[in-house]
Amino acid sequence: MIKRTLCINNPAFLKKQDNQLVIERDKEVIDTIPIEDIGVVILDHYQIALTGASINAILANDGVIITCDATHHPSGVLLPVAGNSLHSEIFRAQVESSIPLRKQLWMQTMKAKILNQAAVLEAKEIDAEPLQRYAKDVRSGDPNNYEGRAAAFYWKRVFPTLPEFTREREGVFPNVLLNYGYAVLRATVARGIVSAGLHPALGIHHRNRYNAFCLADDLMEPYRPFVDQIVQAMVEECGDIIDLVPETKRRLLSVLGNDVIIEGERKPLQLGISRTCSSLVKCFGKETAKILYPGFYAPE
Repeated sequence: MIKRTLCINNPAFLKKQDNQLVIERDKEVIDTIPIEDIGVVILDHYQIALTGASINAILANDGVIITCDATHHPSGVLLPVAGNSLHSEIFRAQVESSIPLRKQLWMQTMKAKILNQAAVLEAKEIDAEPLQRYAKDVRSGDPNNYEGRAAAFYWKRVFPTLPEFTREREGVFPNVLLNYGYAVLRATVARGIVSAGLHPALGIHHRNRYNAFCLADDLMEPYRPFVDQIVQAMVEECGDIIDLVPETKRRLLSVLGNDVIIEGERKPLQLGISRTCSSLVKCFGKETAKILYPGFYAPE
C-alpha cells in the first residue's frame, strides 16, 4: 500500500478522531485523512499544534513526522520505536553482521547509485560511459573510491545550463532543492528501516557517533538520483531562480510516488524503499547475499 505524504505549510491544529487525522484551521475542519493511509507528515510552519493522540496514532501506523525550521528545511524526524514484531531478532542479526558482508553490501550500494547517476545523464543524451565503467569496477568496500570519482564526473554534467555548479550542502542554487528532496528521502528511508525491524543508527558503511541515521544515509544513496532528475527538470523549465514555495515542495515530494524498476517489477519509489529494507533484513539473516535497489523506469 502506498502511504500518503502530507505537507502542512500554514497554521493548523491536528487531532485524532475516529481513526482519522483531522486538520483544522481557525476552528474549521479543512481536511480529514485516514491515519492508516499516512506515511509522512511534514510540519512546515511554527504555528502547527498536534495532540498527543494524533502523534501516537501516526507513529503506531508506521508513519513519520518531519519538522521544518525557519528556512523551511527539515530539521527533525519522529519515528516509531519498533515497527516489526521480530525487532529484537532482526536487530541482533544486524549488530552481529560481519565486516565482509557489510563491505559487499556497500559495493552493491555504490554500483546501484553510480548506474542510476548514469541513467540520469543518459536520459538527457549526455555521455555516461565513464560512470558505467566505474560501476563495473567497484570492489568490496569501494577501496578505490569510485563513488567520489563518479560524483566528480556526474555533478559537472547533470545541470548543463549551470556549468559552474558544485554539489555542496550550503552551496549555490539548486543545492537548496537537492537538500530538501534528500531530507524527505532520508526520513522515508528511515521509516522503511524501522518498519523492517532494523536500527537506523547502525550503518553498513557510514559510522558516526553523532549520526542517528547512518543506515538511512547508506540505503538512500541509490535513491538520490531520482531526486536529482526532478531537480534537473525543474532547472530546465524554470532557470536558476526557483523559490522553495509550496508548489516547489510538492514537486520534490512527488519523487516518493514516481515509478521505479526493482527486481524486474514496476513499483512506486516508496514501495521500492520497503523492498530495499526488507532485502537487507534477509542479507543480515543470511537468507540472501543481494540487497535490492531500484533502477529508472523508462515509459515506452
